Amino acid sequence: MNENLVLVVEDEPSVGEIVSLYLRRAGFQVEVIDDGQKALQWLKQNEPTLVVLDLMLPGADGWEITRQMRARNDTPIIMLTARREEMDRIAGLEMGADDYLTKPFSPQELVSRVRAVLRRTRPVAPAESETKTMSFGKLVIDIQARRVLLDGEEKTLTAKEFDLLLHLARHPRQVFSRDQLLERIWGESDYIDPGTVTVHIRRLREKIENDPAAPVHLQTVWGVGYRFEP
Repeated sequence: MNENLVLVVEDEPSVGEIVSLYLRRAGFQVEVIDDGQKALQWLKQNEPTLVVLDLMLPGADGWEITRQMRARNDTPIIMLTARREEMDRIAGLEMGADDYLTKPFSPQELVSRVRAVLRRTRPVAPAESETKTMSFGKLVIDIQARRVLLDGEEKTLTAKEFDLLLHLARHPRQVFSRDQLLERIWGESDYIDPGTVTVHIRRLREKIENDPAAPVHLQTVWGVGYRFEP
């Protein structure tokens, strides 16, 4: 992976040009592609550190690009789109986008969001002195290897899903609000949506709970937040 390369997928030449200009001024290398299918082909051969992605694209739209990317890896995605409806934003987060910015936008704000996303998506390394594994019945968290197993089967978690689960598991039965989890897992940011926590909890339940609708470990405390029941 090129640690400084941002892929911008945008079919409006003026938008692609201004985004590229500001990102390069901020010290990033930038690749601009104006077609969704071409972007998918490029992603098969390259690993950018982050993708700025328009939704309405020729070839393949942003939803399809996000779906295929999330099937392969956890490369951070910022959706950049003229679609301002709340349901579109929620759908983007549900599919795995890390942030969502609507047009018209401030190029400087986009650069700030790129930096914020990169800060909060870096894996958190475990302390050398801590316990290497945590076991809760059929659920095992391998801290050193950053692996999670359920009934002996490894579950694929994103970096932030793992960090969120580990944080809650380290504080069993302690209730955390969404704002507290945002601050402790993602770091302070004016841009991240608190709904991100809800989305990550839902994804975790689908991966580690036998019945996500009746979770045993990741419990909701209504009106307050979430807790881990060991």
